[in-house]
Amino acid sequence: MKYNMKRSIVFFLFLSLTTAVFAQEAAPTDTIVAPADTIAVLADTIAAPKPQYWTKGLTTQIGFSQLSLTNWATGGYGSISLNTFAAANANYKRDKLIWDNQLQVGYGFIQSFDDGYKKSDDRFILDSKVGYKAVETLYASALFNLRTQFAKGYDNKGNFVADFFTPAYVSLGFGVDYKPYDNLSINFAPLTGKLVMVKNKELRAKYGNAEDQFCKFELGAQIKVDGKIEVENFKVVSSLTLFSDYLNKPQNVKVYWDVNADAKITKFFSVSIRTNLIYDDTIRFIDKTDKQGNLVLDENGKTIKIPGVQFKELFSVGLSYTFGSKK
Repeated sequence: MKYNMKRSIVFFLFLSLTTAVFAQEAAPTDTIVAPADTIAVLADTIAAPKPQYWTKGLTTQIGFSQLSLTNWATGGYGSISLNTFAAANANYKRDKLIWDNQLQVGYGFIQSFDDGYKKSDDRFILDSKVGYKAVETLYASALFNLRTQFAKGYDNKGNFVADFFTPAYVSLGFGVDYKPYDNLSINFAPLTGKLVMVKNKELRAKYGNAEDQFCKFELGAQIKVDGKIEVENFKVVSSLTLFSDYLNKPQNVKVYWDVNADAKITKFFSVSIRTNLIYDDTIRFIDKTDKQGNLVLDENGKTIKIPGVQFKELFSVGLSYTFGSKK
């Protein structure tokens, strides 16, 4: 528990430090006052402003709750919980070249005074896309993605199920990017290489790797749709990724769908809902049962595991602020 608490504190400090860096703003320049007869001369001699090719932004959110019970007749457990989330972007655009980068990190926990420490959220997602305009709304593109988590994870039975780089997914795809609007991007990459990395040997079979296989290679086609809707103080960001592995059952499409919805209450407070949906037929984690609900065993007497849809939803109310560009 102490180790997990230390890790949570380190993450919180990291988030605070990142916020401080992005919060720095350039001091306003002094206004130049010149006589009317010298304005024309100054216009010819003062250099034009330097073009700005980068737009950067950072959104941070922190939610905290605490519950204490003393002689509470209906029962319950005292607890504290903390959820932190940060989304940073750094985008470059010059002539026909674009380079979009986005990082999402989040961590949350519940510390029950009677039931111990439990992780409630854990994510690390990095996206980077380079594009070169071919026609008005079509770009030749390369798309990179890294998805993993920070800390060890356990299921509701206390079984060890995840860790840093257990699993981790790294992909690099080449194709075209269609951008009919600023808030919509459809990327099709018919040549996409993907690495599935599982650091812990005892969990490799769970995520589709052989016991002696730290890294598994997949080659396939990928479609990624990124969209955003923003109306006044309400914003929804959606990212859907579909991947078909040419080398292993290409008809079984793998799905990753992340949705972030935020509603501003005041300048510093917001309500947010974050959902994650995953379907990957190589991740086998559900006990197979027959029609009567009995466990189905293999020839060695072990429970057979099957894949299924994974879904996570996190609702949070707390401090929120955006620095720099909101794109």
